[in-house]
Amino acid sequence: MDYKNMKFKISRGCDRGLSCHGCGRQDNQLNTYDWLADVPGNAESTDLVEVQFKNTRKGYYHNVNNLPLKKGDIVAVEATPGHDIGTVTLTGRLVTLQIKKANLKSADDIKRIYRIAKPVDMDKYHEAKSREHDTMIQSRQIAKNLGLQMKIGDVEYQGDGNKAIFYYIADERVDFRQLIKVLADTFHVRIEMKQIGTRQEAGRIGGTGPCGRELCCATWLKNFVSVSTNAARYQDISLSPQKLAGMCAKLKCCMNYEVDTYMEAGRKMPSKEVMLQTQDSDYYFFKQDILAGEVTYSTDKRMPVNLETISAQRAREVIEMNKRGEKPLSLLEDDKQKQPERPKDLLEGGDLSRFDRNKKKRNNKPNNRPRPQTKEGEQRNGDNRGTRNGHHRNNHGNRNNGQNRDNKPQQASQTRNQETATPAKQ
Repeated sequence: MDYKNMKFKISRGCDRGLSCHGCGRQDNQLNTYDWLADVPGNAESTDLVEVQFKNTRKGYYHNVNNLPLKKGDIVAVEATPGHDIGTVTLTGRLVTLQIKKANLKSADDIKRIYRIAKPVDMDKYHEAKSREHDTMIQSRQIAKNLGLQMKIGDVEYQGDGNKAIFYYIADERVDFRQLIKVLADTFHVRIEMKQIGTRQEAGRIGGTGPCGRELCCATWLKNFVSVSTNAARYQDISLSPQKLAGMCAKLKCCMNYEVDTYMEAGRKMPSKEVMLQTQDSDYYFFKQDILAGEVTYSTDKRMPVNLETISAQRAREVIEMNKRGEKPLSLLEDDKQKQPERPKDLLEGGDLSRFDRNKKKRNNKPNNRPRPQTKEGEQRNGDNRGTRNGHHRNNHGNRNNGQNRDNKPQQASQTRNQETATPAKQ
């Protein structure tokens, strides 16, 4: 085989098996990957199209004009009244599955797609969207002045600007008939009030959960199932409200994801009320790891003492032996005695010299402090300085180190003789 002239293909992005037509803008919430986008005849299998609007609001429409739509196209769709502007997020067979998941009550809820959005439509759309934030602030003040116990969380204008949807949160039933009249007179648009829960509000706003990923309600979760604290008990999760609450201040939806697995694995665990009896001591339940299938027992009922961790199968075996009146030697398998723990040496492997400080090196610079010296001392200091600096000086010039050492006693004796001889002559 000729490897030199062989042509290799480098796969990039969607060439690794993903269809580029199935991917959409990742900034859209509830984004769905169309894994049937590259299947021949998928788009022609149905005329249903999924269109997404602001945040998590989606709608389903008929492509009656047979427009060549693909994921990401901006279209003008039928609305009441006028038209709305949205983005195509799904086409083909998967739309029928999404409609079943959305629980549409009747076929009349599915309207038509007019056309692909024109520049004139986009200008009206951007003009309407620019008024949403100011409208929300004013509407909150109006509701406060009317004394209504409600919170307006978001406002969404229709693409043509003829209608506005006010999303609000309220714990009790609210009579907002007077509010609708005041809002219509203030903003001169058709008003629609839509009540949402705190979970829907968190999904519309979006954010990052304590797990480090985007919120499930903002990415894929549509149908919210009630969550109770029993799910936390089954999974041995701490019942602290701060740990169980999500971004919406409600119980986390993710606690329901694995509760069935924990319940199935929990059936294989021994009862927490049963005491295990052995020949050396009695053991009480302390804690358990459901997924690992391990149970930890303590010799004290109220505090951890002499903890022993065994498998759930071994615990059931000991329980059966206790029912027959038998007591094993220990909780360990095959009645192995637990080896006593040896005292640990904290200094094992430690270096005793780790506390020693590095001795500072002596400074070789000469000491310049003045000292009262005699002639003999001056001569000795001169010799010492010469020795330190590597230069040996005397009255007759520079000499080597050995000569200086030999001449020191001779010079000292000559000096003493001269000092004693001078007064005798006088």
